[in-house]
Amino acid sequence: MNQYSEKTKKAKPAWAPPRPRTRKAQATRQRQLDAAEVLFGEKGYYEASIADITQRAEVALGTFYLYFPSKLAIFRELVEHLNHRLRQELREATRGLTNRAAERVGLEAFFRFVKQHRNLYRIVQQAELVDPKLYRWYYREFAKGYRRELMRAMKAGELQKTDAESLAYCLMGVAHFLGMRWVLWDGKGVSDHQFESAMKFIYHGILGGKA
Repeated sequence: MNQYSEKTKKAKPAWAPPRPRTRKAQATRQRQLDAAEVLFGEKGYYEASIADITQRAEVALGTFYLYFPSKLAIFRELVEHLNHRLRQELREATRGLTNRAAERVGLEAFFRFVKQHRNLYRIVQQAELVDPKLYRWYYREFAKGYRRELMRAMKAGELQKTDAESLAYCLMGVAHFLGMRWVLWDGKGVSDHQFESAMKFIYHGILGGKA
């Protein structure tokens, strides 16, 4: 069973080295992940080299291998890291809110994260070719948590009862393409008018309750 199986909790991948325990080691590891985020986003996975990453992170080539056994390993670690960071920020932003408020605040938090991590889209899209299982894991991990919160909201009477997983992917799609269109492509961010249009759709649907 692979490390991205939906049937188990996320296990520590077999390729991952021990996590650094000291602050200095954690900072060195993070510098390399930050460098990889820029380079994989700008140059692409296949064009970026380990030497590029170590040069940008200002670490020796030998140091890289103390933290990551290969370029594929740091790419996988980066995708997991971005996934974890984004989900963590969304959880913190929406903690204690009703679903109606959480959708608005969560969407705002998502756009802020995408603006700070403009290479997120490019990196995740590359994962489809570099490691398809990782690519599917990235979205399934989001959907799993989203589905859980939607089911909680349905039980609390905050939402109409429907298929929570289908709804999770619909809402993820709204956030994904709005961020891609205005944050990634235009680099300006989602305007108030565009944001409110999305919220109107989320709250009332395309028919406005007239169906």
